[in-house]
Amino acid sequence: MIWNRPTSLDALNRQSEGTLAAHLGMVYTRIGDDELEAVMPVDERTRQPFGLLHGGASVALAETLGSVAGYLCTKNEEMVVGLDINANHLRPVTDGEVRAVCRSIHLGNTHQVWDIRIYDGRGKISCICRLTTVVLRPAA
Repeated sequence: MIWNRPTSLDALNRQSEGTLAAHLGMVYTRIGDDELEAVMPVDERTRQPFGLLHGGASVALAETLGSVAGYLCTKNEEMVVGLDINANHLRPVTDGEVRAVCRSIHLGNTHQVWDIRIYDGRGKISCICRLTTVVLRPAA
């Protein structure tokens, strides 16, 4: 297991109240030993004007998942912030919901790299993201 902080799906979803994640309808659905999953609806909040899932909504989902996963891998007063994100939008989604699966690529002392894959309702990859986070420690 890669997680250093105890949590639950209820705790993660409560923590999202009043944030962009809640506004976009993101819901954490699974915590595995080495991955974190969430879903997000494809609706009027997350579509672009042409009726497709907005790329920015996909990136918001990916960065949310990667940042929370990164935080769960830290200890004590450490925090993480996103440093860089890359997204490849592979398949359009017009309705239903998408499911994102976040897995670590690298868990270093100062940086983390996360792979986030977003799937449509049929289980086909819609977007692949890579997020790099930096671990922040309190000043001594």
